[in-house]
Amino acid sequence: MSVAFIGGGNMATALIGGVLRHGRVPGEVTVVEPVESQRASLASRHAGIEIAASAAQAHGLARAELIVLAVKPQQMRDAVGPLVPFLGASEPVVLSIAAGLRLADIGRWLGDYPRLVRAMPNTPALIGEGVAGMYASAAVDQAGRTLAADVLRAGGDVVWVDDETMLDAITGVSGSGPAYVFYFLEALERAARELGFDADTARKLAYRTFSGAIALAQASEHPPATLRAQVTSKGGTTERALESMQRDHVGDAIVEAVKAATQRARELGDLLGRD
Repeated sequence: MSVAFIGGGNMATALIGGVLRHGRVPGEVTVVEPVESQRASLASRHAGIEIAASAAQAHGLARAELIVLAVKPQQMRDAVGPLVPFLGASEPVVLSIAAGLRLADIGRWLGDYPRLVRAMPNTPALIGEGVAGMYASAAVDQAGRTLAADVLRAGGDVVWVDDETMLDAITGVSGSGPAYVFYFLEALERAARELGFDADTARKLAYRTFSGAIALAQASEHPPATLRAQVTSKGGTTERALESMQRDHVGDAIVEAVKAATQRARELGDLLGRD
């Protein structure tokens, strides 16, 4: 498979590294990146890939089976225009990883091109630990879905949805989700410092507690509610802490935060897709 990336930022760089680690040869990877410093960074990290300043200079675009749109949503309309001449002959799958932008709008900007896939990855993909929600238009067959998924799996796992609107919910849950985890870690670390620990020890306690709990949950057949009950002794310290969180409606606040992020994703889709 020959793959072309439009945009060479952090997420694209992570995915390029992933596809190369998974057996793709550098000569099958093309990147279009207009920023010179970013092109230099890509060249130093991924020797042998084709790196061009514009679509017109990228020889690999003509043979690409998959084109990954990895530019900021606000830059997408300008970025996709030069791709139209490359879509006719080989009919590549076009995969967007830009937040908010809907396939109907991207397809319209590409001259009503139908072979489109949209994905919402998250930042742990930078270390191969991400999860991406994916949706394909009806014009993309199973082979095309596999092409797109293989690129995203280089950054972690994938979840397919049958309704594009569910990508807004994925944005709220997992796209923005790492920030919720970091927010909780901040609070746990701050509590440890306020209880007398130095900064390094506070951070170690917070991080290892969180990573250990996740590892335990993943290794268990039980849902989180059962695991929570198993470590909550009647009249004990954990029960006291959870009672405090319940009085403050922490669980409800988290649910409402995810719904707020989902709603904002919908609003951005409306805004960014305007002509």
